[in-house]
Amino acid sequence: MKSILSFLVVALALFASCKKTDYKKILHDPALYSHTVHELNRVVMGNNFSPVVASRNYAYATIAGYEVIAAGYPSQYKSLVGQLNGFVKVAKPLAGQNIDYEYASILAFCKVGEAVTFPEGSLRYYTDSLHLLAVNHGMPEEMIINSENYATAMAKSVMAWSKKDHYLQTRTAPKFAINDSAGRWVPTPPGYSEAVEPHWGEIRTMVMHDAKEYSVPSPPVFNVTDKESKYYKEVISIENASNNLTQDQTHMADFWDDNPQKFNVAGHIMFLTKKFSPPGHWLSIVGIGAKKTNADFNTTVCAYAKTAIALFDAFIESWSAKYFYKTVRPETVIDKYFDPAWRPHLQTPPFPEYTCGHCTISAAAAEALTSVLGDSVTYTDTSELEFGIKSRSFKSFRDAAAETAWARFYGGIHFHNSCMVSTQYGKVVGDSVAVKLVMKKMNNFGQKLK
Repeated sequence: MKSILSFLVVALALFASCKKTDYKKILHDPALYSHTVHELNRVVMGNNFSPVVASRNYAYATIAGYEVIAAGYPSQYKSLVGQLNGFVKVAKPLAGQNIDYEYASILAFCKVGEAVTFPEGSLRYYTDSLHLLAVNHGMPEEMIINSENYATAMAKSVMAWSKKDHYLQTRTAPKFAINDSAGRWVPTPPGYSEAVEPHWGEIRTMVMHDAKEYSVPSPPVFNVTDKESKYYKEVISIENASNNLTQDQTHMADFWDDNPQKFNVAGHIMFLTKKFSPPGHWLSIVGIGAKKTNADFNTTVCAYAKTAIALFDAFIESWSAKYFYKTVRPETVIDKYFDPAWRPHLQTPPFPEYTCGHCTISAAAAEALTSVLGDSVTYTDTSELEFGIKSRSFKSFRDAAAETAWARFYGGIHFHNSCMVSTQYGKVVGDSVAVKLVMKKMNNFGQKLK
């Protein structure tokens, strides 16, 4: 009997010695956080959410992930409580609890990501796999329980805050009234879809005081008869450019298309082609930039959160202008007054033309991301390869944002003036996020702590 017991003791000892204990190497890898964001990206794409709604999902999810890191590393990172509008409290870890904050950060991101706009369980398969990673790579059971409990508490805190941003009220707000008057937006082919999110300008901002803090100038006055007018020249410019696209201009437009729901019609068959939306594309760029700069886990989490906040506010700023001016799309104008056979290279999205949402949010994202990872980060954007579009290379994040302005023009869906103004004001929104938010703390020499 003693020999059997001795054998079991030795066997258990050997098993324990062979068990992996490298959970930090696996769960603290910044690439895992980026992969997690990509998982949410795919869920967003699969559920047909518009770009503006997607930006809300990403913002709250990345903030939850960041707040866990700020709680775990208070000497290096500052909570966003008191810095974001209406964000007054957040769950704190219990004193003395052994928590793996990186693991909890990923879980908090997932829990909020699926809860903001999705039915419960959308990422369950993924969070279950994370739990198995923690178990199989030797994270102590008590630490797993504490980390998962804290992630749940953080998610509840962020969700409670999210429910006061006026999103639910906009779900039942009146639809955009169609009025086919000169210069006013009307639905466009082939889907002739109703206007997307006409009340998004009423959503609570995060850093901006409100949607109209940075009010854009009025667009050129609608005029298709005076050849010397600003508007007439804008129309002729986009028509000529679209009719004479170079191979690179075509690639540029396709690369930044980011249409999450392209409506296809083939005979009697109608179907959607899905891709990541503009905010999803930019979050992919965050991951690429983090990898290129060898950013650690916490810096990567910070970069995602700051960029997502800028995207969120930029959409509100742009959408407020869209539904204030209600301007007609180039396709409608050219088809009605110049050439009924003309079609833009890209499919016109279902909302007013001025201002350009993609230009606005791209410029904002570039400023926020630059403030975390630095300027002059050269990189190749490979995020569109999974949609069959070749990669493009950039000298910096700002360089990429500047290209989106031309991409929307070459795509035939935005006038040049709209692209330029939108880029300018998107930069203002992004700069306000970069300057006003204190996230990574400084040492006594004014340097960001490592």
